[in-house]
Amino acid sequence: MSGAVLLLPGGDEVSGRRPSPLLAAASVRAVGRRLAHAGRGEGLAAHVVHYRCRGWNGDEANLARDATWAADEVVRRYGDVPVCLVGIGMGGRAGLRAGGHDAVNSVLALAPWLPDERVAATPEPVKQLVGRQVLIVHGTNDGRTDPELSFRLAARAKKANRDVCRFEVHADGHGLHQYRDEVLALAADFVMGALFGRAVSRPVRDAFAAPPPLGLRMPLAAGFGKSLRK
Repeated sequence: MSGAVLLLPGGDEVSGRRPSPLLAAASVRAVGRRLAHAGRGEGLAAHVVHYRCRGWNGDEANLARDATWAADEVVRRYGDVPVCLVGIGMGGRAGLRAGGHDAVNSVLALAPWLPDERVAATPEPVKQLVGRQVLIVHGTNDGRTDPELSFRLAARAKKANRDVCRFEVHADGHGLHQYRDEVLALAADFVMGALFGRAVSRPVRDAFAAPPPLGLRMPLAAGFGKSLRK
């Protein structure tokens, strides 16, 4: 194996319940399949992270701890290979928080759940993302995870790390179903570039290069990725 993706399902803000492995796998199945297909010639390993409990649970940050454990497991199994953390919802927060792991070189956060830093006791940390490539994708009509919160985090992260960008999916909701094909194509484009050095598409290059707020409010165009498919 020459690279690994760890798929981080969503979770709850507070819960001690054990998650259903089947439901967890289902929530990340589409992006996992797309990435596995895109990376099959590169020796990509893709694994779903099964959390010990469903909740983030305040300072315990259980989901981030599980993501860190999973990155340790990748190192144990495969050695020194680059790892991309791909999270959805609360899993997006887990990926961003665990992004400082030595093996992690990139994070993809899809509709990440983030605390409101205006009322939180301490802002969500971003310094751990320095040296990593970070892509956040959020639907503008997300009613479950506020897209403005991911924009604010991206803006803070961009000050410490130029390799941060964020795409907005116009009028799409939390599940990003309306532009599912475009989101999956964007995910594959980013992850293959981050893990294996493939050339990324011009919109991704432009998003990384553009100063804030332009590169953090990059619109995901309808039909994105059609010219990338084999």
